[in-house]
Amino acid sequence: MDPRREYLLQTRRHFLTSTASGLGGLALASMLTRDGVAVERGQPTAAAPAKLDLDQYNPLAVRQPHFAPKAKACIFLFQAGAPSQLDMFDPKPKLNELHGQPLPESMTKNVRFAFIKKETALLMGSPRKFTKHGECGMDFSDFLPHLSTCADDIALIRSLHTDAFNHHPGQLMLNCGVPRFGRPTLGSWLVYGLGSESENLPGYVVLTAGRGSSGGASNWSSGFLPSTFQGVLFRNQGDPLLNLQNPAGLSRELQRKSLDALAALNHSRFGHLGDPEIASRIAAYELAFRMQAAAPELIDLSRETQATLDAYGVERPEPPGGGGRGGAGKPFSRYALNCLLARRLVERGVRFVSLIHASWDHHSNLDKELHYNCTMADQPVTALLRDLKQRGLLDSTLVVWAGEFGRTPLGENRSGKRETGTGRDHHPAAFSVWMAGGGIRGGQVYGATDEIGWHPVENPVHMNDFHATILHLFGFDHRKLTYPFSGLEIRLTDQGGKVIEPLLA
Repeated sequence: MDPRREYLLQTRRHFLTSTASGLGGLALASMLTRDGVAVERGQPTAAAPAKLDLDQYNPLAVRQPHFAPKAKACIFLFQAGAPSQLDMFDPKPKLNELHGQPLPESMTKNVRFAFIKKETALLMGSPRKFTKHGECGMDFSDFLPHLSTCADDIALIRSLHTDAFNHHPGQLMLNCGVPRFGRPTLGSWLVYGLGSESENLPGYVVLTAGRGSSGGASNWSSGFLPSTFQGVLFRNQGDPLLNLQNPAGLSRELQRKSLDALAALNHSRFGHLGDPEIASRIAAYELAFRMQAAAPELIDLSRETQATLDAYGVERPEPPGGGGRGGAGKPFSRYALNCLLARRLVERGVRFVSLIHASWDHHSNLDKELHYNCTMADQPVTALLRDLKQRGLLDSTLVVWAGEFGRTPLGENRSGKRETGTGRDHHPAAFSVWMAGGGIRGGQVYGATDEIGWHPVENPVHMNDFHATILHLFGFDHRKLTYPFSGLEIRLTDQGGKVIEPLLA
């Protein structure tokens, strides 16, 4: 509570209850009698006040958006580090023809790079083989044999661009709409706007694999929104959350009694102050209690068929040779398990699941390490799309695949030598992401880049356009989903943004 409000309340109570103020005491008694809190001598006792309605104050209670939504849940597949769109989704035959040649100085003069020495940088083609798939004829590289079978469910955006060229600002831009600290992430905005349909799990869950992203916890922060709306990081080994189990000697029955006693004190305090944060605290304690039973059940895969486990690749071994920057912590099995857990989470009413894997930051050794990452992700992501579709969940679940920016058509040349490198630098000017389900019209490619993949030349999509479109799918006018902070009404798309209508089913 604001200490100034607390002081005013205390001052008012002191005045009204002061023995030096008989008029105040009479007025207070009259009001209490009128409201049924006190009774006149000889009058029957009023009925006990109704029990506090927690849903009225519970920040995770389900709320209605501005208009009918297409999506109810989102699974956000975040490839931290920035995958190379030129080797996965955006074939450039002309770039291959120009391999080893420099760009005109006019194209690089005012461009910032993270590591490339522009004076000696050379174009680098892709050795990948691209083929068309599905009725829509969407191009995928040979690194994505599984995902390419879902082409007709996918809307591929090839013309996304962003404002940040380094990882942490870029990850903030992708998740928060601006490249600055202290802002809520997309998942926090959606849970703030819609609440959660799960009674036993958080509204926003984070699953990780690999070495860890540059942005860390800022990728699932609630910023200036109440902490109730931040992502809850789940582990995929052992208990999903630390300190989930009771200490030795504390039974569930005794814990229940302790929570009931604490709730009674909080109810009393609420009646004294009327502060909705107290009711939110009661709701949070109750959710934590229910999670002790729900969270272990979430990761119990005994009821999943062997065919499902095999489809996701949950029991896949790590390939020999390792995966470089993306291979920390045996991600083949962990990423597959995370994809399966993402489906189980949305089945249980969780609003937003962020699945983060790092790193796709291939400044060198691109061919080998990108192959490793794609092989790791291709099978389980495809299984997730098919599983959601088979269970009737894809229509209401938006699946997003994205990195914070793309990679350059120029080869990395940190040494400054005039030769093409084995990796690509950061490239915020043009890159690819895709979406499926949740009201998206699949089987289409939106936007296009020039013949070397340097800039968008057709239907450019700014990052805030991307955000505005996602919010629209959940029933929100992105200009009206706001929160008061520092005297302003802040929104996810503060820098602008428009809904990309052709992407909508």
